[in-house]
Amino acid sequence: MVFKKMLGALGVGGPSVDTVLSNPNTRPGLPLTGQVNLTGGKNDVELAHVTLGLVTRVEVESGGGDHSTTGEFHRTPVAGRFTLTAGQQLSIPFQVDMPWETPITDVYGQRLHGMTMGLRTEVAIDRAVDKGDLDPVAVHPLPIQERILEAFSRLGFRFKHADLEYGRIHGVHQTLPFFQEIEFWGTPQYPGINEVELTFVANPQTVDIVLEFDKRGGMFVGGHDSYGRYTVSHSDAETTDWARVVDGWVRQSVDQRQAFFAGRGGFPGMGGHGHGHHGGHRGGGMGGMVAGAALGVAGGMIAGEMIEEAFEDDGGDFGGDFGE
Repeated sequence: MVFKKMLGALGVGGPSVDTVLSNPNTRPGLPLTGQVNLTGGKNDVELAHVTLGLVTRVEVESGGGDHSTTGEFHRTPVAGRFTLTAGQQLSIPFQVDMPWETPITDVYGQRLHGMTMGLRTEVAIDRAVDKGDLDPVAVHPLPIQERILEAFSRLGFRFKHADLEYGRIHGVHQTLPFFQEIEFWGTPQYPGINEVELTFVANPQTVDIVLEFDKRGGMFVGGHDSYGRYTVSHSDAETTDWARVVDGWVRQSVDQRQAFFAGRGGFPGMGGHGHGHHGGHRGGGMGGMVAGAALGVAGGMIAGEMIEEAFEDDGGDFGGDFGE
């Protein structure tokens, strides 16, 4: 999407900005490129800076309830202080390096329901900041993330929901103040597993996989959650049977449940990978994800709402900035 907007902070007759993305599709860790085109107004104007920010919507738990807020989580400077003369046309190229932990918004070319991502252009003069419209950005999974998502689908899990949760995951190094949850409905192939919540936390070398299993209780026992954490290498994406690996992760959780209710006390270890859980977030929400026809997956796949509608209450209770 291309937008051209008169800078409201500078009043009638002020300059306009037109931000163009070379390609709105990207992946975590890859660059997003384009140019910011500025056109001078009736008078010379000294601009303090031009900055681009990645903006998304996050679920926040506070006061005993949950609410969603929108904010900026990554900023890239495009230009410092300069004078834009009357009628001048100026094109400024940019490159935004996507954080490795950037959440996935699109799978198989389909927007995940509940996921929003935009690139916002901020033009500032002294004592005034104009935060322009948003260019939608599509973040596709890394190869290893895509293989693991495919594995869940092949094992019969149905995508249910996807969202972002404000907070930290216990035992996992994060650079962003939120994490993505991708939730699947259980499948009869794994009795007792009601839902699975999947979180990816990527870095340049590896991806941490955090799984939370919501388990159904029997007639005389209550349900409970169990957790698993695993670390995989990007280099294993094309050389591993991920359906077999994911099956092992899930069956390990099923075995834990049987051991727990057999009175052996607690859960066995996680095979040297360690275990952890999502800290400081609600137990249920994960969001709804669109799967690809390539796997023949049906159900739970709904196209996301328009990004303009999703960003209506930009700012929320965080004042619009999550920080880097």
